[in-house]
Amino acid sequence: MEFLSSLTLSVFCIQVLVGLSKATILFIVASGLTLILGVLRIPNLAHGSLYMIGAFTTYTVAVYFGQSSAGFWLALLLAPLAVALIGLAMERGLFRFLYQRDHMMLLLFTFSFALVFGDLVKMIWGSDYRSLSVPEVFQGSFSLLGTPFPRYNLFLLCLGPLFAFGLWFFTRRTKLGKISRAAAVDREMVGAVGINVNLIYSAVFVLGCYLAGIGGALVAPTQNITQGMDQSIIIEIFLIVIIGGLGNVWGALLGALIFGLTDAIGILLAPQFAIVFPYVAVIFVLLFRPQGLLKSVW
Repeated sequence: MEFLSSLTLSVFCIQVLVGLSKATILFIVASGLTLILGVLRIPNLAHGSLYMIGAFTTYTVAVYFGQSSAGFWLALLLAPLAVALIGLAMERGLFRFLYQRDHMMLLLFTFSFALVFGDLVKMIWGSDYRSLSVPEVFQGSFSLLGTPFPRYNLFLLCLGPLFAFGLWFFTRRTKLGKISRAAAVDREMVGAVGINVNLIYSAVFVLGCYLAGIGGALVAPTQNITQGMDQSIIIEIFLIVIIGGLGNVWGALLGALIFGLTDAIGILLAPQFAIVFPYVAVIFVLLFRPQGLLKSVW
């Protein structure tokens, strides 16, 4: 086949790295969803909307500062915090009254939030496409085996292990993380020993929303910022969380790697059918591991 004749080692390696950089963003967003799902038992359909708000807020802050590098870093700091505040308002204002409700009702509540957020984004930013330049420090590319690779993607690749280590440290080495893991298994017992479970829930929900916001901030320079980006990401991250094992952060990492890499390989082998590759991978995983790759906390 013609494409095989043009397929070189350097092209394959670059495509794998591109897949890993996409997997980084998917992992960051999916880890927030799986934390909320695992500890609070909330299937948050508005998680993609929070990711979208993070991207639009990043655009606004960066443009306000003339799309300078300083503006991008400031946006990277402020946008996730703004999303985290929205998450805090959601949790304190509504979800804390609904923890005992069944999952279907919570699903409908979060779906309502997704619709509301969609309309709010349209009211605030309009329906036009927005785009954000890559910050100056990450513009251009470097050569890998003679093939250019964007510097911003290298930045994303470096962030992936940092976030994975940070989440490992949070869940395994911090008191809040350990209590969160305990609450994910037996919330009544955690409350019975005098721990303020409501405070733990708020912290985990805000952290999950923050991760959605930072995912949106990081993706902003790489694609058009538009309404509808919440719908595509929510499908992908739910599948990632499902194949990884509900509530398992490391499962989310494995799922994101599978999703990102199969998407990248699909683009390389059959660009017109590339969108199918990750979903075929999901089907195969669920055929052999319907409970997910790693242990689910559900």
